[in-house]
Amino acid sequence: MLMTLTALLPIILVIAAGYAVARTGLITGEQWRGVERLAYFVLFPAVLFRTIAAVDFSKLPTFGMGAALLATLLTMAGLLLLARLPMKAIWNVDGPRFTSIFQGTLRWNAMIALAIADNVVGEQGLGMLAIAMVFMIPLLNVMSILALSHFASGTAPSAGRILKDLFTNPLILSIGVGIIVNLSGLTLPGAIDSTLEIFGRASLPIGIICVGASLDLHSLRRPGPGLSLGTFIRPLLVPLVGYLYTLAFDVTGAAQTIVIIACSVPAASNSYILARQMGGDAKLMAEIITLQTLIASATIPAALLIFG
Repeated sequence: MLMTLTALLPIILVIAAGYAVARTGLITGEQWRGVERLAYFVLFPAVLFRTIAAVDFSKLPTFGMGAALLATLLTMAGLLLLARLPMKAIWNVDGPRFTSIFQGTLRWNAMIALAIADNVVGEQGLGMLAIAMVFMIPLLNVMSILALSHFASGTAPSAGRILKDLFTNPLILSIGVGIIVNLSGLTLPGAIDSTLEIFGRASLPIGIICVGASLDLHSLRRPGPGLSLGTFIRPLLVPLVGYLYTLAFDVTGAAQTIVIIACSVPAASNSYILARQMGGDAKLMAEIITLQTLIASATIPAALLIFG
């Protein structure tokens, strides 16, 4: 427990630094959008591409990890859909609010996960987390869009639009190109590899600073059923389900730890953007992201201690 907290403490402090920088006005709102775009379109894809291009997938439990994570997502999605009508009857959770609970439970902040994996597991953890992203990101994007189009008031995008969004996603593109280079057996030239390494070193701190800057403590209202469900289902239940599937698919050691990390980090900040664009409860989504991030310093170490 102490080792996990020690590994997480620098991440927590960097998140706090990002929040402090944003509140002092040193970087303004539009400037933050530029920093976020730099991390999302350049730095983050660079570290993914370099990691995947060099990792030896034959030495990693690729399909076991993928199966455990996919089974976890599908199981949780099924449980949420079964609970939708009771949520509506008991707690008056309407369609838009349900979509925020849905996203808050299933989506994950890959930037925080990368930082934790690097601190807790090391370089091997980055390769394993890249495996998690290969299996999770496309499915989560499709599931979130389908949920919002069905339960919220937004207009459902066409199948072509969904495919376009997936195949133009910089994270998915970097993963795909990295896999191609990996399977080809090519080695990155020294200068390119060193350049990508510099980008990679910059990606995690900048990404985590952006997470802190996006926190809005003033958005938290009196906790109600929607906020409570959206905040606590993920850290309390998803790591348990993920752990059970690691046992089912014989995923152990560092790979099991990576699965637990992917299942316990807070929801992705871009969930708010999707909720706003497709008619979900964007305010509730922002509150869920903020509260999950605040309690992560307790819930992630607990999940790793119990299940990792």
